[in-house]
Amino acid sequence: MKVLVFGATGMVGQGVLRECLLAPDVELVQTVGRTSTELRDAKLREIVAADLLDLPSYEGELSGFDACFFCLGVSSAGMKEDAYTHLTYDLTVAIAGKLARLNSKMTFIYVSGTGTDSSERGRSMWARVKGRTENALLRLPFKAAYMFRPGLIVPLHGIRSKTKAYWILYTLMRPVLPLFRRAFPNQVVTTEELGRAMLIAAENGAPKAVLETHDLRALLNRQTN
Repeated sequence: MKVLVFGATGMVGQGVLRECLLAPDVELVQTVGRTSTELRDAKLREIVAADLLDLPSYEGELSGFDACFFCLGVSSAGMKEDAYTHLTYDLTVAIAGKLARLNSKMTFIYVSGTGTDSSERGRSMWARVKGRTENALLRLPFKAAYMFRPGLIVPLHGIRSKTKAYWILYTLMRPVLPLFRRAFPNQVVTTEELGRAMLIAAENGAPKAVLETHDLRALLNRQTN
């Protein structure tokens, strides 16, 4: 399987990239982002583009892939809706539209978040924008498209969030995270589990298009049984 990973330097993207590089049935991983992952691996290629919306500058390297794991995202904290929409909806849909035209057999997986508003009419700005983005992605002519809505994501294997507030939160919560995970297993997922769930969905499909944390856990459990 040949895989594209957008946003491989973020917390989620780092976890997904790690699992892709470890997976024996993944022969090629190509990352696309504004900065290099600074990793070296025989099956890793990178595209570094200062402006990801400048698709003509790198679209020649986006064909021939079986799956795309789209992990790009920004925090909505302190952002106006138009700016957040540009970085969330406009960027994602533009790239996905190009990928759908170049890769007719591609499975596209988008990392959204729990609480996303599919109606696009709720009071929460970020949830409306994410919902609009999900709806647009599901209309594109991919072989399959899945919207992943994880809740609390626990970073493993030395991975850390690039967002300072999140990094501080995870540091403070680290001692109690194992207890929280045991108490609320359907609200917590690790970066390792998220990456593995993406690979499972890309290879074998998933029972529905929008997957919350408990759906991701069911996907993982189905693979191990």
